[in-house]
Amino acid sequence: MRRARRHFLGLSLATLAPLACAAEENVAAKRRAMVELIGSIHRGVTSNSGEKLDPRVMDAMSRVPRHEFVPVLLRPWAYDDHPMPIGHDQTISQPYIVAFMTHLLQPAKEHRVLEIGTGSGYQAAILGELAASVYTIEIVAPLGLEARERLARLGYRNVEVRIGDGYKGWPERAPFDSIMVTCGADTIPQPLVDQLKPGGRMVIPVGPANAVQELTVLEKKPGGSIEKRAVIPVRFVPLTREKAK
Repeated sequence: MRRARRHFLGLSLATLAPLACAAEENVAAKRRAMVELIGSIHRGVTSNSGEKLDPRVMDAMSRVPRHEFVPVLLRPWAYDDHPMPIGHDQTISQPYIVAFMTHLLQPAKEHRVLEIGTGSGYQAAILGELAASVYTIEIVAPLGLEARERLARLGYRNVEVRIGDGYKGWPERAPFDSIMVTCGADTIPQPLVDQLKPGGRMVIPVGPANAVQELTVLEKKPGGSIEKRAVIPVRFVPLTREKAK
């Protein structure tokens, strides 16, 4: 038994340890390269304004292990800047879009954040690095259950996952300082607007399913009035609803 614990496929722990360190360093290098690419893309997108992405967001992107949130067979490409399938006709967004949407949301360390569309949990993890608490809803039960286990395993104790219809929000946990929607909606769900604090902000793709949508920033003013602005065209999987019983 002692020998079995100290060896794996004929390799001693002394041999395996440097290999594990090298693999970890390689992943860290890929993550740094991804963050540099995100910055380069953003400079191109905002060349006229010179606006930079929030350094806190970039730091969070540099810490979260994106390869843990994609299927095992796709892990070699986890840090490339493109979306990836995660099963059940859902995707994980490209890193730049995750960074840009988080930048637009402006989560603060004391914020309570609601996310609609957990997926594999990557966006929730980024938000968990930046906010006090994150409440995330996924309608596809297998994805939500996997995300819950994954986030717990990676140590995100401030992220709570719920299986259900995100259109309805999470009234028991409302109000929220900010709301992130990672799926496209024909119109902005009124329950989400209602659950947003005065002074709060929502980021949501708005437009028809399976077509180009407008990434929209909604701000609820202290008096309760709503201001909206479209930022860039995007394409997200549609916001789906529970079927009426």
